[in-house]
Amino acid sequence: MNKFVTHIIRFVVFVLVQALILNHLEFGWGILIMVYPLFIFLLPNDLKITFSLIIAFAMGFAIDLLSDTFGIHASALVVFAYLKPLVFARFAKQDNYENLKEANIYTMGTSWFIYTFGILLFFHHLWFFLFEIANFGEIIYIFQKTVLSLIVSFLFSVGLQIIFVPKPKER
Repeated sequence: MNKFVTHIIRFVVFVLVQALILNHLEFGWGILIMVYPLFIFLLPNDLKITFSLIIAFAMGFAIDLLSDTFGIHASALVVFAYLKPLVFARFAKQDNYENLKEANIYTMGTSWFIYTFGILLFFHHLWFFLFEIANFGEIIYIFQKTVLSLIVSFLFSVGLQIIFVPKPKER
């Protein structure tokens, strides 16, 4: 299937799953599963930052419209998209991953994926919960929600990749 069509299908599926299913699950302790940043992570690395930011805003805005969250998803996903090339550049220099077309757990390797996606997801979640709660008197609760949601979201994202992202064919 054409990569462009694959990304459009991923976009729609991530938006609908996040807005219609995951945003309505209650786990307690402030846990909110957010797997939609994985879509931005899976975009080709050679995509210009401007397009990544526009796509991130559109996806976040669509989730906000369906979830009635007033731009929190859009702003957090734009932060994720903005930081992605910076985090990749930081780790690419030491691990020689500059020419990677699509970043996923198979092409990057497990440890590289854990560092890059984990850092990006942490900033996404922190930004999201800072603006959701918007009270620095609740900073402990913000960090609790950030860390617990980060762990669960990260595990769900890894599971989604294992299930849906095809392994590259060995040569």
